[in-house]
Amino acid sequence: MSDNQRDDLEDPLTRWLNGQSQANPQLPTERRRGLRFAFYGRMSTVEHQDRVTSRHWQRDCATELVAAHGVIVAEYFDVGCSRRRGWRQRPQAAALLAALDDPDRGFDAIVVGEYERAFSANQLQHLAPVLEQHGVQLWLPETDGPVDYHDPAHQALILMLGAQSKREVQRARFRVVTAMRAQAREQGRYLGGRPPYGYRLTDAGPHPNAAQARWGRRLQRLEPDPVTAVHVRWMFAQRMDGQSLASMARALNDAGIPCPSGIDPDRNPHRSGDRWTLRTVAAILANPRYTGRQVWNRQPAHNHTDASRSEREPIRRNPTVDWVVSTQRAHTALVSEQDFVAVQAIRSQRGAHDGTTRRYLFTGLLRCGPCGRRLESHWINQRPGYRCRHGHTSTRQPTNPRRKILYLREDHIIARLADHPRLPSGIQTPHDLVTLLHGRKITIVCDQEHCTPTTERSAQVNLRGS
Repeated sequence: MSDNQRDDLEDPLTRWLNGQSQANPQLPTERRRGLRFAFYGRMSTVEHQDRVTSRHWQRDCATELVAAHGVIVAEYFDVGCSRRRGWRQRPQAAALLAALDDPDRGFDAIVVGEYERAFSANQLQHLAPVLEQHGVQLWLPETDGPVDYHDPAHQALILMLGAQSKREVQRARFRVVTAMRAQAREQGRYLGGRPPYGYRLTDAGPHPNAAQARWGRRLQRLEPDPVTAVHVRWMFAQRMDGQSLASMARALNDAGIPCPSGIDPDRNPHRSGDRWTLRTVAAILANPRYTGRQVWNRQPAHNHTDASRSEREPIRRNPTVDWVVSTQRAHTALVSEQDFVAVQAIRSQRGAHDGTTRRYLFTGLLRCGPCGRRLESHWINQRPGYRCRHGHTSTRQPTNPRRKILYLREDHIIARLADHPRLPSGIQTPHDLVTLLHGRKITIVCDQEHCTPTTERSAQVNLRGS
């Protein structure tokens, strides 16, 4: 495209501005060459930040810093990543680190627009040896140029910036958490998240903050869902009558009642949504929000440092002492508080017919070698034991053919693990053994003949050794 054709495509104001720029002898017509920089930036939340604005001011700061020393030739910008995530856990930062190994990477140094956008706590201290190994400089506005990791002044500055960045996160988190506790306890306010099965969201009036209200934000509250609330009431009534979780899940499946993830598949893409499970029924019966109280902080807020947690692992709950419960009812109850407490007692008492409580030491610690599933607790000949039915579930009718069920007695498992070469010596009692397994997150993979400790919980392997 010729210059005349390009001018024809430009609007009159752009042509005038370009003409003024070319006529000004003080402005350089050619960028000064030097170091080649890779720009790195980051923004945390997509909901509360504008990507264009955040990227622009960070890039402008970086460009101004390196203007007299080189030019930015590459860009890596992470969106929706907390600063607490390490660089290898951020997609763009990980790609930048991977580019360091390429001798033809095309850049000589890295520049960021602000320390807090790139690092938190001691992250830079861990990254520095990697950059030095590849001969790549790091430029920060706070150091007004490249960081000298061996300069005492720069070392002190990095420590201070790391502590300040961490303090900023902690201070903001403390203020937010404290405010949310007060809102949940004193106001019974709905604080977000998907509504529990049996409820739906409805409008609760304008936001109490005047500025938020002017922007059109409104509060929400829970109200019974006319389609699903009846099933929640049915489950509590059935449990009060002594029905088991398996029988309730099986009845719901046989009746063709959609499970929670089946009703809302768009918000549950990681779940099949095809049937009720014991865990789903148990979770509903254990949720105190069905009493009409607002409850917050039941589930820990998993940060991105816990990215290795599998989606298939059960949701962990905070201790009840950490729950925040509203002082008054905040929405219509689906079960009375007395019945809810009575159901929890039924759920927690799993006694035998003679009134004794059966205890299983290795619950959650055993995995089936042939199929990889966890073994379930099972009383065998008046002894604690464990079994795997290889995919059979009591929430559905059995299907044929299937593998032979694996049965293991608890005392046989203890005997197999005694003096096992993969376990430390000196274990005195079975309780000490179980404490060790839990503390080191060790799983025992079992078949008919062997029990082998492993830290690979998801491995489906055939066992070897004693």
